[in-house]
Amino acid sequence: MLMSSGVNYGVRRSLPLVFGVMLGFPAMFVAIGLGLGSIFQRYPLLHEGITVAGVTYLLYLAWKIAGSGKPDHTDTKARPLTFIQAALFQWVNPKAWIMAVGAIAAFTTAGPDINQQVVRIAGIFMMASVPSAWTWLLFGVGLQKLLADDQRRQRFNWFMAALLVLSIIPVVQDLF
Repeated sequence: MLMSSGVNYGVRRSLPLVFGVMLGFPAMFVAIGLGLGSIFQRYPLLHEGITVAGVTYLLYLAWKIAGSGKPDHTDTKARPLTFIQAALFQWVNPKAWIMAVGAIAAFTTAGPDINQQVVRIAGIFMMASVPSAWTWLLFGVGLQKLLADDQRRQRFNWFMAALLVLSIIPVVQDLF
């Protein structure tokens, strides 16, 4: 998503997306670690509902990426996700849920300081997201010249959309 935004919109227009991703996942991680996980254990259908919503949203994003053409910087409709959209995207991203729940299970211990452990791990995720998000975004920006040709850009966007769809196959398999 960040790389596609870098290719199609550049750094400046993608900044809200970058910061939404960098802050959205740690916020979700803290919420899960501080109790949302127990709600999902009690009501598994709620978790399944979020997973289905996430898969649906990822398919929608893949469709949008596949249909992206050459960016028209005068087109006010064409824009990357906003900060809020990117932060909220983490909440419907099934891969983010799997990573968060897995990290909580693997890297926390039950006890009176579990909340502190969760906050520390969220901080680590936030610090790790800075170089990761920027690498993906800048890689996309670096591809702009290579993808200046409309056919190359279209193939790239279809390839990125296909990778996104392929990435949700394990999540869909877990649903069934």
